[in-house]
Amino acid sequence: MQAVQEHLHSDHAHASPPTYRGRCFCGAVEVEVTGAPAAMGYCHCESCRSWSAAPVNAFTLWKPDAVQVTRGAENIVTYNKTPQSYRKWCKTCGGHLFSEHPGIGLIDVYAAVIPEFPYHAGVHVHYRETRLRMTDGLPKMKDLPKEMGGTGASMAE
Repeated sequence: MQAVQEHLHSDHAHASPPTYRGRCFCGAVEVEVTGAPAAMGYCHCESCRSWSAAPVNAFTLWKPDAVQVTRGAENIVTYNKTPQSYRKWCKTCGGHLFSEHPGIGLIDVYAAVIPEFPYHAGVHVHYRETRLRMTDGLPKMKDLPKEMGGTGASMAE
């Protein structure tokens, strides 16, 4: 039994964290995320809706050292409407990639950019701004959790 436990322990000790690859719409820019995100969910704010041209944005938030541009960094363009979000996209195709959020020290790699990543939303943020009600049993935050600079207030579905 001890030999089995030691074998299992040694397998886990050598296992590297999972890496998921993504790319822009045309493939000129490629990114990798490694490990597990700090959070996943849906953002309903007006800025995300306008930027994504969609009623909601599926986000995955990562520590900066877990996100790496592996190809085409010279093709990345940045726009920041506010100091909270530095939105990045490919200048060749216009495909959105990620947003840096310096205030919370995390990077939002849009879930659609990393299609093989096992996305599982855990929360809705900025739900008071929603244009698409979603009845899924997940917490609905009025704005953001307190640890992300919000009020932490919840709303009904």
